Amino acid sequence: MIHQLRSLAVFAKVVEQGSLRGAARELKLSPSVVSHHLSQLEEELGVALLYRSTRKLSLTRNGERLLPHANLIVRSAEEGIAAALDSVGELSGSLRVTAPALFANSVLGQRIAEFSIANPKVRLDIDFSEIQRDVVAEGIDVAIRAGWLRDSQLKARKLYEEERVLICQSEYADTLPEPQEPSDLVEWNWLELSPVSLNPAFKSPGGETVSIKPRSHLAANNAAALYQLCRSGAGLAILPRFMADDDLENGSMQSILPEWLLEPIGVFAVRPHNSPKDGLASKFIDALV
Repeated sequence: MIHQLRSLAVFAKVVEQGSLRGAARELKLSPSVVSHHLSQLEEELGVALLYRSTRKLSLTRNGERLLPHANLIVRSAEEGIAAALDSVGELSGSLRVTAPALFANSVLGQRIAEFSIANPKVRLDIDFSEIQRDVVAEGIDVAIRAGWLRDSQLKARKLYEEERVLICQSEYADTLPEPQEPSDLVEWNWLELSPVSLNPAFKSPGGETVSIKPRSHLAANNAAALYQLCRSGAGLAILPRFMADDDLENGSMQSILPEWLLEPIGVFAVRPHNSPKDGLASKFIDALV
């Protein structure tokens, strides 16, 4: 069983690196030793895990089933070692993190940088993307998620709330009658951040909730790109306030109906349900709160 754990770790690293040589370099082993571990594991299990050619590797169906469990074994070992080292005051190990691309320039990005500076022996591998990754299947240690979470098998911790604003280019706003309430905005050109549904709910100065259902004029799946389109005068968008702070201050962008409040968006950190309570992932999340 012990030697199989070693082979499982090699298998997970090969898939992560996409090649035997890449895995050998990371593990500080020779390619022939890496290949031996894979072949031995396949022989003992009686199934093929990887199709190997001179140019690429691909998972078999059995390999796809085994990979999440191999990743969990590796992650648990790394976090256990990190937790043990933390008992003497120093964190070490590696973390795979995924976060929405728009947060790279937010307070979250600053906190990640501060954690990295404070813990030089921790290697962070961060995927900033608008694509929501499968935490378990892809061996992700921590995923940052924006929006109120549905029921999940993952451990979740709320980090903070991000204020949202309704904004557009000031020159675009000047071409239209000044709105008095959200219903006056239905015919404006709306920009939509897909796959988020465009059905904004506003809280009036008197506390009443008002929803509207505008039709989007343009949709994009990247918040930074959507902001640039909005900034260029393509229409009206709902985005996190931090993206527009500088342009709102210099007057090139305008907040529309600022007295009508939008519900803030929750920012959460999620991790596998069996992630150690006091492991490296947990310490990382503590630093983000």
